[in-house]
Amino acid sequence: MIEQFINFVIRPPRAEYNPDQYLWEKEFTLAGRTYQRQDLELKNTRGYTLKCSHYLPSPFPEDTSLPCVIYCHGNSGCRADANEAAVILLPSNITVFTLDFSGSGLSDGDYVSLGWHEKDDLKMVVSYLRSNKQISCIGLWGRSMGAVTSLLYGAEDPSIAGMVLDSAFSNLYDLMMELVDVYKIRLPKFTVKMAVQYMRRVIEKKAKFDIMNLNCLQVAPKTFIPVLFGHASDDKFIQPHHSDLISEAYAGDKNVIKFDGDHNSSRPQFFYDSVSIFFYNVLHPPNVPRAHKLEKYYDLGDLKLGSGVDESLLYEILSSLRSASTEAASSSSVLPTISSTKSVSELLSEVAPVTDVVGCLYLLLMLFSFKNFVMFNSFITCNAGVLFWRRY
Repeated sequence: MIEQFINFVIRPPRAEYNPDQYLWEKEFTLAGRTYQRQDLELKNTRGYTLKCSHYLPSPFPEDTSLPCVIYCHGNSGCRADANEAAVILLPSNITVFTLDFSGSGLSDGDYVSLGWHEKDDLKMVVSYLRSNKQISCIGLWGRSMGAVTSLLYGAEDPSIAGMVLDSAFSNLYDLMMELVDVYKIRLPKFTVKMAVQYMRRVIEKKAKFDIMNLNCLQVAPKTFIPVLFGHASDDKFIQPHHSDLISEAYAGDKNVIKFDGDHNSSRPQFFYDSVSIFFYNVLHPPNVPRAHKLEKYYDLGDLKLGSGVDESLLYEILSSLRSASTEAASSSSVLPTISSTKSVSELLSEVAPVTDVVGCLYLLLMLFSFKNFVMFNSFITCNAGVLFWRRY
């Protein structure tokens, strides 16, 4: 039992994945604009190689610098967890950087530390981005362990423009004591406390950090970065009162959003809308003119859509559709899965109940003979009036 708790802290299930299968392509098109995924490696202060990806426009706008949001995954997560963030933020001219923290995903390292060593990994990423003249200001978006990492780092770097903290824990010791009750471990409190002290010594020996130092309530009162807290109301793993406690102690501008779901559930569209608006306000991305014509053709089965089709009409219809039915990778569990090939009618039926607008879109798609499209993470995302799909 004690070994299981130790692994819960420093060696949860590790994400193993193929970047070419689970990340966005090296080049992809979103709403008439082309973007690229740049993969790179950084070395942290402990000598571990960090696998990273940066999503940005292709080509990059001339004589313009763009802001960047660094997405920080959860304790069993990886770079694939940032796929949604890319779709949400790229249309607002905000680039997205993501990494596998040391001990996670494809990066070096044997253990995670729930934010302690991860904040040093994050520091290396921020340093790298600040050396890039194409990047202006920087924001942080973290979930679970990534939220704690962002807050711990933000307390040391007031130049961060804004943070989104989804499901952060207030301090690790209290969380561990709560989980004893959640999982109904029938032991006297004194025995549990002795076991935690034993775990503390083992973890410090193996992973080189003290669990007692993971306390967000100590850094919140001296952190002034604008922050948006998010937490699922039915989260039994990290209960919502953790975000409430951090918010009450937080010194800077703050807002808290609660939503239905649990720790690993997909986040609702209104939360993603709030995140998009928040980062737009704190990062002030420039207004890069949108190209009026697509540079590339979309493969629509038997029909090629290009300069001969009225794109403005197509995007006007698409922009009226707003839904997001996501089955993305959770922040603290398994990797996303790729669904089998499905027809357009099957895809549309999975996105949302049919409305007059969806019905019109369905007729339009049928007219264009869309065939054999597949969904990544089993979703079609409609964000800020943009319908994004991928074909395999």
